[in-house]
Amino acid sequence: MKITERKLKGVYEIQLQPHLDPRGFFMRIFDEKILEEAGLGRHWVQENHSRSERAGIIRGLHIQMPPYSETKMLRCIQGSIIDYFVDLRKGSPTYGQWDSIELSAENKKMIFIPRGFAHAFCTLSEISEVTYKVDNPYVPESERAIIWNDPTLNIEWPTDNPQLSDKDLRNMTFKEFDELTGGGVVL
Repeated sequence: MKITERKLKGVYEIQLQPHLDPRGFFMRIFDEKILEEAGLGRHWVQENHSRSERAGIIRGLHIQMPPYSETKMLRCIQGSIIDYFVDLRKGSPTYGQWDSIELSAENKKMIFIPRGFAHAFCTLSEISEVTYKVDNPYVPESERAIIWNDPTLNIEWPTDNPQLSDKDLRNMTFKEFDELTGGGVVL
C-alpha cells in the first residue's frame, strides 16, 4: 500500500499494489498495522457495498453529524466512479473546499476520508460497485446532505443531468448547511 495525503488535510489516497502472475493478481486491501503506522488506524464498525446500474448516477453529498460522524475508506471494485469530498470541519482552513479522485477496478485506488467531510460519488460506467468501511454506525436521524449542484461549492461533475434518489433531490444548499451548523461541524 502506498499512502499519500491529498490537498485537503486528513484525506489520503491509498494505492493498492497487486502481485500479478499468469492467474491474475493478489493484493492486500486492508492492513491494520500499515494504517496504524500512517496514522489512519480506526476501529471499523460497518462495511457497506453499493451497486449502481447506470453511468451518471450521483449519490450524495452526505454527512453524518456528531456524535455519529464517520470516517470512510472506499474503493470501487467494479467499473469506475469519481469520488467527491467536501471539507465541512468548523475552523478548517479548507472549509467549503472540495476535491475528487477517480476510483476504479482498474486503477486499484482507495480513498480515506476523515470525519467532518460530506461525501458523494458519480458513476462513470454502466455498472459500478463500491465498498466502504465506516468507523461509526449509520444513524438516519444524524444524516444531513448538500445538494449536488450547489452554486457555492461549484463542483465539477462529469454530468449535467444525473440520476438522483428522491432524497438527494431535496438536499440543502451549502449556505443552508453553514447557517444550520454555525459555520461547520465541530468534531
